[in-house]
Order: sequence, then structure tokens, then C-alpha cells
Amino acid sequence: MNYQLPNIRGSYRQNAKLKNWFDVGGHAEIMFRPADMADLQYFLKNCPKKIPIQILGAGSNVIVSDEGVKGVVIKLPAEFAKISHEEKMVTAGAAALCGNVALYCKNAALSGLEFFSGIPGSIGGAIAMNAGCYGFDVAQNLISAIAMDFDGNLHKLSNSDFGFFYRGNKISKNFIFIEGRFKAAKSSFDEVEKKITELNRQREKAQPIRAKTGGSTFKNPPRLSAWKLIDEAGYRGKIIGDAQISEKHCNFMINRGQAKAKDLIDLGNEVKKSVKEKTGVDLEWEIKILK
Repeated sequence: MNYQLPNIRGSYRQNAKLKNWFDVGGHAEIMFRPADMADLQYFLKNCPKKIPIQILGAGSNVIVSDEGVKGVVIKLPAEFAKISHEEKMVTAGAAALCGNVALYCKNAALSGLEFFSGIPGSIGGAIAMNAGCYGFDVAQNLISAIAMDFDGNLHKLSNSDFGFFYRGNKISKNFIFIEGRFKAAKSSFDEVEKKITELNRQREKAQPIRAKTGGSTFKNPPRLSAWKLIDEAGYRGKIIGDAQISEKHCNFMINRGQAKAKDLIDLGNEVKKSVKEKTGVDLEWEIKILK
């Protein structure tokens, strides 16, 4: 489709491959990489409203449709990945990888954000979904965020503006996150390194982190574990096409090599249906589907 797109300083790329951790899916009609925040703002203010716009972070928690993604996919470049700190606050750009934030904090001897070492994604995505692991999440640590709405207006949002809940919040669908500011505490390099090492040890032991996977497939229902419901439904190791429920952790799907997005979606939906029939529990996707 021929779109009348604004004249930007960054770059447009047609039929762009969308990198993601599952290594599946088609292309974006248009990928837009803004040069900086002003460029992103100009694009949003001048892009025709009929053109669909979606955001792709590190591609860690998404399934990209085999048919590709219509409209414009915005991919924030390294300009949006800066990390800094002052006293007890860490500021991280939306494109910064969560693991890099944890590493930065270790080198700065700041504690409280070690859990980011276990989040396979970017800060923008982590804020949008209230990412977390091992009892820690974004909601507990976020002070404020800078965000842009789809009309190009900038907003400073406090923690209370988000209405955070388990693996989500009430406002993320309305914004593109630019940066987050997180509380931290003074510590020592050795102490922070010790916590990160322990978190990574737990993750390595329990999750198929070396496989092509997108992280947790379903949200944990209240007072229940999704992996246990899936296991009890008999789906550990279940295969459709080249998609598989991990033998190591039942709430992870993996691409065994040549899986299609449809294989992953069909497998996830079959799991949902079976768990619902056997337990009455309606599992909710944690992974997003881009199409």
C-alpha cells in the first residue's frame, strides 16, 4: 500500500523483517526508526490517522503474524537506549535492554533493579506490561515515565497514573514510552552482582532460556501457576508443527527450528481450551500477537 508519510529525519524501510525471539512471522509494511524524540513527535503529529501504528521493542514477548504487520511499525533506535543515574534514581530509555539496566546498576553499585537481569526485553516494553520476575516488578520500582501519545503530545506520568496491576496497567495502549525513572538504593558492586548471579541461576535452572522462546506464554491466574495448570492438562512437551510446549517449563513455548507463527498461536489456543475444559480456568495470553 502507498502511504503518504511525513518527511522525517530518521528512516523508513519497506517490507522490513521484524526480528523477534521466536524467530517467526512476516514483515512490516513500513518500519520507522526516528532520529530522535523530536523526529518521533513530528511523525506522530503528521501521520494520517488512517494508517495503523504499532511499536516493537526487543521482540521478546511477541508473536509476529505469518502475514506480517500492516501499517507502520515504530522501532526506537539506540538514541532511546541511554541509561544514567543520580543519587537514588536510575533513568533508562525505552530502547534500553532490561539486562543492560541491571548491568549498569551493578557497575554503579545500585540495588533494587537486579530483577531486570531476568527480563528478556526492553524498558519500554517492561513498563507497558509491568514486567517482573521472582516477586519483583516494574510497579514496585517505577517513579515516573516520559511518554508520547499517538498525536505526538508529551506526558510525564507518575507511578500512580498507571493503575498498575499484575502484568499490565490501565494506560499503556495510549502511549509510546520514551523513558522510565526508577528508584534504587546505594549498595556495593559485590552485593548487586551476588543478587544478579542468583537470579540468573534460578532462571537458567527453571526456564528454556537458550531456546527460541518469547518468555511466559500466559499470565498466572490469581493464586495459581499457569505452568502447573498446563502440566496437569497433559501439555508438557506437546508439539504442533515445529512449536512445542517446553519440557523444562510448561508456560514457555519454543520454536524447535522452523515453526510458523500459526503453529505457536494454535498451540497456545489449544492449551487455553484444554485448561478451561479441565479446570474452568481461563488462561490469559501474556505474549502479544502483532498483525
